[in-house]
Order: sequence, then C-alpha cells, then structure tokens
Amino acid sequence: MAKKKMRTPEEASRDQAAAALLERAYRLEIETSFSRADEIVPCPIGAEGLCCKNCAMGPCRLVGKTDRGVCGATIATVVARNFCRAVAVGAASHSDHGRDLAYTLLGAAEGHAPDYKIRDPFKLLEVAGYLGVKTDGRPLEEVARDVALAALGEFGRVQGELLYVKRAPPKRQEIWRKLGISPRSIDREVVDLLHRTHIGNDQDAEHLLDQAMRCALSDGWGGSMLATDISDILFGTPAPVRSEANLGVLREDQVNIIIHGHEPTLSEMIVAAAQDPELIEYAKSKGAAGINLAGICCTANETLMREGIPLAGNFLQQELAILTGAVEAMVVDVQCIFQGLVPVADQFHTELITTSPKVKITGATHIQFDESRALEIAKEIVRRAIDRFPDRKETFIPEIRSPLVPGFSHEYIDYALGGLYRGSLRPLNDAIIAGRIRGVVANIGCNNARICHDELHRYVVTEFIKNDVLVVETGCGAIASAKQGYMTPETALELAGPGLREVCEAVGIPPVLHLGSCVDNSRILTVLAQMATEGGLGEDIADIPAVGMAPEWMSEKALSIATYCVASGAYVILGGSSGPVSGSETVLQMMSEGWEKKVGGRLEFVEEGEEIVRRALAHIDKKRADLGLAEYDPSKWGMSGDWRIPEILGLPLEERIEAVYGKAGK
Repeated sequence: MAKKKMRTPEEASRDQAAAALLERAYRLEIETSFSRADEIVPCPIGAEGLCCKNCAMGPCRLVGKTDRGVCGATIATVVARNFCRAVAVGAASHSDHGRDLAYTLLGAAEGHAPDYKIRDPFKLLEVAGYLGVKTDGRPLEEVARDVALAALGEFGRVQGELLYVKRAPPKRQEIWRKLGISPRSIDREVVDLLHRTHIGNDQDAEHLLDQAMRCALSDGWGGSMLATDISDILFGTPAPVRSEANLGVLREDQVNIIIHGHEPTLSEMIVAAAQDPELIEYAKSKGAAGINLAGICCTANETLMREGIPLAGNFLQQELAILTGAVEAMVVDVQCIFQGLVPVADQFHTELITTSPKVKITGATHIQFDESRALEIAKEIVRRAIDRFPDRKETFIPEIRSPLVPGFSHEYIDYALGGLYRGSLRPLNDAIIAGRIRGVVANIGCNNARICHDELHRYVVTEFIKNDVLVVETGCGAIASAKQGYMTPETALELAGPGLREVCEAVGIPPVLHLGSCVDNSRILTVLAQMATEGGLGEDIADIPAVGMAPEWMSEKALSIATYCVASGAYVILGGSSGPVSGSETVLQMMSEGWEKKVGGRLEFVEEGEEIVRRALAHIDKKRADLGLAEYDPSKWGMSGDWRIPEILGLPLEERIEAVYGKAGK
C-alpha cells in the first residue's frame, strides 16, 4: 500500500513561524496535530453525518442502498440528530464557562474569593438592569451578589424566558416567540435537545433543527453573553492596547509561561503573579532576566484584550510553542487543549499543568485551581515554571511577530464613534448607508489541521477589507489576522478599500477589529442589535448588510455559534469542508432556504475561499439593495481625510504613505 503523502511545512501552514517549527518537528521526529492529520484518513461516512451510534443496535452506516437505520431512522433524521448533538455540546461548553464566572463573581461579592474585585462598576450596574437587580443606594458588593445569583438563576429558570432575550431587537424577539424558539433557560434547552436525540424520540428533522436553534440561542443570548458581561465586571471592559502576536514573542533570556484555554479566572491571576517582585527576583536567581507570559487560544485573547499580554499563537500552534524548547510551563484550563501536548512536552523540559476540575490529561501535572486561593495557586505555578528554567537545552524561537491594537469591546466602539457623552453606532450606520463601508463581516472560529493553517482566514479577510467591508473578529480567527499584521491602523492605508480607509483614518481604528475570545461573539450580537435599533438599516439583524463566518471551523462550539447567529437573523458560512450535514440534501435545504424563511438567516457550508467571498459580497449587496441603499461604488471614495494632505502637496504615492503614517505604513 502506498504511503500517504505528507504535507511540507509550507503546505501545512501559511504562518512562517509555524512552518519553521513544523520543519523542526519533522527533523526531530516529533508528532504534531499536522502530521496526525496527514496520517489519519477521516471517515467519509461520519464526516457527512451518515453514521448513527445512538444505541447498541448500531452503529448504523447509511450508505449505498441503506437509507434507514435498524430502528427505521431516515437519513434526514440521523443527520439532523448528529448536528443537534454537536450544537448541544457546543452550547453547554460556552454556557458552562458563563456559569463558572457567575460563581466567581458570587465568591468575590461574598468575600470567599478575595483576590477578585469589581473592576468595572459601571458594567455591573448595566448588567444589573438587564437582570432586574435593584441598584439605587446599595453597596456594590450587594449588587454584585444579586447579579451573580440572578445570572445563576438563568441556567435553571423555572418559568418564562431568558432575561437577556430583551436585548435583541423587538422584531427579532417577536420572530422567536412566534416560532416557539425563544430560550426558556440555559440548561433546559441543552437537556431538551439531547433528550430529543435519544433513540425513539424526535424523528422529524425540521422539528429537531428548531430545537437546535432554541438551544443555541440559550448560549448566544444566555450563557455566552453572561460570560462576557461578568468577565468585564471582574476584569475590566476592554479598550485598545498595544501588543504583539506570534511565536516570536517568546524570550530567550526569560522564563516563558504559556497560558492556554478559555477561562480568565486563572489567567488573570497568573498575570498578577508574574508581576510579583519576589517571583521576578526568584527568576533572576535561576539565571533568567525575568518572567514572560504569552497566550494560546482564547485565554490569550482574554488577557490580551485587558492586559496586553502578547499572543503566542492560535489553536494549531499549541504544540509548536513547546517545540521552541523555550517554554518552561504551559498552563491550561478548559476547551481546545490537545492531549498530544503531553508527548511533545516530554521531549523538552516543559511542564504541562492542568488546572480545571473538569479537565485532567494523563501524564500532565494537575494543580486544581480554587478561586478562594487564586493568587496563592498562581504563584505556586509561576514558581514551578521558574524552577524549570535551568533545565533548558537547545532553543529555537522564530523571530517572527507582528504588532496589533486589540481591545474593541462594543462599549469602546460606541465611544470611538461618538465620544463619552454621545456614544453611538450611528456613524457606522451612516457610513454603511453612504456606501463608504459596503457591509460588515464577522470572521470567527477555529483552525483545522486538515486545512492549511490560517490560509482561509488570511484570504477572506484580505479580500473583504480590499472591498470596503469592515471585519470584526474573535477567537483563533482574530489571532490569525493579528499575526498577519491586519490589526493596526496603518493597515487601512495600505490594504483597505478607499471608503473603509476614510472611515479608519477618521476614527483611528484598524480595518479589522479584535473583539475578544470565542465566547465574546456575544459582543457581535450586541453590536448588530444596536445597529438594527439605531435606525437607517432596517429594524432587525436580518436587515443589516452583514455576514458571519468561520472559514477554518472544527469544534462543536462553532456549530452552536453559527446556529445562534442564524437564529438571530444572520447569513453564516462555515468553510473548509462540505459540512457535517452534507449527507442529507433535505437537511442542507432546511438549514439554508428553510431557516431563511423562518428566521431570516441561513447556514451554508462552503469549501473554497473564493466562493466564500463571492457569496458574502453578493449577500451584502443584496441587503443593501433591499434597504434601498445606493449600489456599492468605490470610485466615490478615497479622496478625503489625511490621504489628501500630502497629495495636495504634490508628493508621490510612497512619500504620501510615509508622510501620513511614517515608514511603518510602507
């Protein structure tokens, strides 16, 4: 049998730092997710959703002439059930993140978690209003306690619907209630959906998919939104900071600690511990110049947005960071953590430390995190990392890193567009109405080892900003753009279309905005809801010239996110594969044309980057036409703002760029 062809490093990743470390992995014969993806042939039956293993009469493979399982379940039912189970798991993971943060807020308010404080009292009072908590004349600690209890109550709400539903545009709320998919409580919708997929229960594909939307909405407008709000209360609402991205942020002369996962409760304490003068002196006593923190995945995004902690990379770079030989400890909590980290760490001096009571990995050190002793535990972890520094051997840190300006919470976007007293998204709406901005794309999601790392993220973002589309990003997609250098205001002048460039010049923002971690897609929902109620772009999220996408998605969380965005009225594209429901044309049609008729949004799976861009731009232009807006015409823009000043002076193009932005703009 012929051996399966292995990709070269350049074929596996478009990131130069990643490619360099893949070359090192091949040379040292160390296995990574990239090599495993090349060696393992994906099951084509499971990939299309055509395998049912929901009972012991199976697994039933619905291929060839077999179009029903042993129980009689049809292809449409099996494919829909498989999709629903994935949505339920994705919604559970992100929402459980919100539950943990609510418990941390409760501990902080009651004094059981003394290392945590209320960092944004204004956000606390705002959230109190959403949750019906009285605030007048009450101490912040009392308000925080009641907010935490109210948030926890949303997980097991007995009657009515989630309180955050009222944050959606009124027209959207009416659609949900009419269809019977307005979420009742977070846990109930997850359990309901899983119950329906048990053998012998719901066997109507459309009915199953309706509950998938309801379950996902309990995540997007429930657990995830609560997670974002409580993170802001505890750790501060993000505002722009300067930082750097890619593996070049690791330091040869310092103790390097990687924080990886998704929960900010531990990582924020690691940040504090790494700045402790006593621990810095301890590091120096071991021969290091200091302590350097960097992040992987969404823990990286959390600490980046609030503390400016640099990004070591996204999902597929977690093993590569250890391959540098310069990481003393990788500290992980929950979600998107490779078990393959253990054998890689065993080849070096790196200690892999798990911290969540939900996550243990065979072969890793487990130090269970306890919010009541948060800083003490964080200091213990940092000290362990320092003790590893003298054990370093040969290192290889690619000198590749890019500057970025993250921190664009929806509150800061309001402020940037309207100031402290006139904060509003009206200027954004006006720019879309005028045609300076063609539309908005929310580019989110994961990396996938079966797709060339970062390739689709880079391609689609480049094409969108070139075509005057403002891009907002979260998660590993945001990290891909950060490494590409797309998150600085200078990028606007060089790469953005003429209309988008004018807006970015006027406001002083990049053409690609980093909105946070993957749980922070709720910020995107908030922005879209505010745009809809601001006026001029219809009355609902479905009316806005906007598209959501995850070009390199791989996780069940991405399916939940995609589904709640569709149920909120958005057109969503998942890229890189034909999709987990491709085995049933009936289900594909239900999730595209069927969902569009019901909720105004649709979900499509598109493999190629060029087709993703084509469909997204066509949708944006159609929404513009439906609103009666002028047809997109880039020739009308680009002759105003700072760009005009050096032109008036008669300077050639290169000198104009340097005159406006300095040499960094070249």
